[in-house]
Amino acid sequence: MASAHVSLTGVTKRFDRPGTGGVVHALGPVDLDLRVGEFFAVVGPSGCGKSTLLEVIAGLAEPSDGAVLFEGKPIGSRVPEGVGVVFQEDASFPWLSVTDNILLGLRKLPLQEAERRERVARAIEMMGLGEFAHSYPAQLSGGMRQRVCIARTLVMAPRLILLDEPFGALDQQTRLLMGEEVLKLWRQTGATIFLITHALDEAAMLADRIGVMSARPGRLMDVIETGWARERDSRVVETTRFGEITARLWKSLRSESLKAIGKVDAPS
Repeated sequence: MASAHVSLTGVTKRFDRPGTGGVVHALGPVDLDLRVGEFFAVVGPSGCGKSTLLEVIAGLAEPSDGAVLFEGKPIGSRVPEGVGVVFQEDASFPWLSVTDNILLGLRKLPLQEAERRERVARAIEMMGLGEFAHSYPAQLSGGMRQRVCIARTLVMAPRLILLDEPFGALDQQTRLLMGEEVLKLWRQTGATIFLITHALDEAAMLADRIGVMSARPGRLMDVIETGWARERDSRVVETTRFGEITARLWKSLRSESLKAIGKVDAPS
């Protein structure tokens, strides 16, 4: 079995409820090992703690209980070296060109300017942004701005990439095509990818394994092995296996989604 890149043991997260003295049990307990170089996606009903789980892995939130290890070392209260995070919100800086947006993080590293420029050029090429290298975010589509954010993470050469619904604002067709770009990125870099998504088809197409979370407090109810070849693309959506995966995901999630909106599943 492949070694664990990230290990979560008994991870729980609770939040104080302001003004009430109460506590919200948002997440866990969760036990999970991410394998080195795998693509792991998480789906679950709204408010189940998916983003909280990602923030705990990223070092942006500390667990209330349990332990999180990245490459065998405890994750503290900051994003560890070797971890890159991309959120759904457009995080590009409107006053910087595509090139300068991507270059921004590299300026903090002790690198020669020539190496910085080489990394940026490779990332721009990989994300298909060559024609827009000197453009500004206002001149780009939403999908292209998100590619800028991914490229800015990519140039830092992360070994673990955390994606929190990065294509949530895009239409269905664009999401599938952006998913293909992420798969290419994953294959070319060899990084481990952890994706949070609300889209079952996105998870089914992209991931090696899919974790299915319950309604709050979020726990892992199921982990599905997709069985896809590493060299896959969006054409897997045409296969019988894709239909089987999405059906299993929905079967697991339907009752939990009803719980999340305060409804009870009627007996069949």
